[in-house]
Amino acid sequence: MTTHLTKDEFLKKVFNYESNQDWKYEGDLPAIIDFYADWCQPCKMVAPVLEDLANEYAGKLHIYKINTEHEQELAAAFGIRSIPSILFIPMNDKPQMAVGALPKDSIKQAMKEVLGIDTQVN
Repeated sequence: MTTHLTKDEFLKKVFNYESNQDWKYEGDLPAIIDFYADWCQPCKMVAPVLEDLANEYAGKLHIYKINTEHEQELAAAFGIRSIPSILFIPMNDKPQMAVGALPKDSIKQAMKEVLGIDTQVN
């Protein structure tokens, strides 16, 4: 299941940009963050794909959602200019951003290449 994040949760679970200048991921598993808005049609197409992946890969990664309308500071911190924007966060490397409504195959490819998750197992 995907988890909606507020700024406070983001600072604890992902990255505390208020106290760290350099990227330091706070999580215990790789993560995907979906920056979206309720009115965004492409975002609505991505949402069920991310829900499927969250269930399919439970225990292997976190999938978070950030509503850019409610969490404008987080959207600004990552320079979100268009949505959906999907941030892939590996455990020990810099995050990578993808923009647009990615199909499931593209998300799974990024999970494998960026996050190091074996997507062939399932």
